[in-house]
Amino acid sequence: MQAHSFRHAVRALLIASAALATAGAAAVPVSAGTMAPNAAKAVAAVGGTAAAPTSGSGPTGIRIKAGALANAATGQILWSQDLDTERPIGSIVKVMTALVVIRAGHLDQGITVPKSVVAYLKKQDQPSTAGLKPGDKLTARELLEALLLPSGCDAAYTLAQAYGPGLEAFIAKMNTEAQQMGLTSTYFSNFDGLPWPTEHSTWSTPANLITLGRHAMRYGVFREIVGQASYSLLAGDGHHAYQWTNSNPLIGKYAGAIGIKTGDTKAAGNCLLFEATRGGLTLVGVTLGTPGDDISATGPVATKVLNWGFEYF
Repeated sequence: MQAHSFRHAVRALLIASAALATAGAAAVPVSAGTMAPNAAKAVAAVGGTAAAPTSGSGPTGIRIKAGALANAATGQILWSQDLDTERPIGSIVKVMTALVVIRAGHLDQGITVPKSVVAYLKKQDQPSTAGLKPGDKLTARELLEALLLPSGCDAAYTLAQAYGPGLEAFIAKMNTEAQQMGLTSTYFSNFDGLPWPTEHSTWSTPANLITLGRHAMRYGVFREIVGQASYSLLAGDGHHAYQWTNSNPLIGKYAGAIGIKTGDTKAAGNCLLFEATRGGLTLVGVTLGTPGDDISATGPVATKVLNWGFEYF
């Protein structure tokens, strides 16, 4: 079955079985490349500025396949480009991986990095890793650091095995969570965003990712992790020392940046789900398919999107 047909078949099943979206999570759709009508009023109601850009305006000088910017408090979409277009999202998938773990709890439990992770990584094409050593025992909280900062596929594998338990059971939980959030244009075929079984077997939309990001940032442990520039874990009983750096190019460089997650594959391009706060206003945005040789290419693009949002709202 071709990827396009497969996506629509799975989407139909998801829509049929999806639970009602969590209250307040749904974003207000707008046409591609436009600003939401009455956006200034919505923002002013929560303490934003009243200066509204003209209809049809938005950030300029950016090259992306799709994207959106929203008021994080209300979910109001302020600008979008191909808001409801389904696209591969790379390691932004790990946001849902983290949510499944966080919602399950027991973050202080010790989890041993399985030997099978070595063979798994060898099957993948240059996966990002946290450099985890098989046999090391870390807490689930520490593995979340390894998952979200350096985008460790080895951490994703380890958590999925423990919290599924097993990979297939974990992936099923990810899709159940998506249904419960009302993410009817999102499907996960894996737990790490790598292009398996194909480049297009996992997908989402800017609108759904805005909702996912808003949900994730409601959890203190998630916010704390993704807002860090780096994390150091000293060698301890049962594990080596680790040093992980946040792959998000905005953290520590863009004033007010507080998250969220990078992603990239050949099909997805460079992707960034991001959030920043200034003057009492918090904006959440996503850019998909930014061209460039490195994930750092998303930094200047997200900066232009955020600057536009903070200037006009």
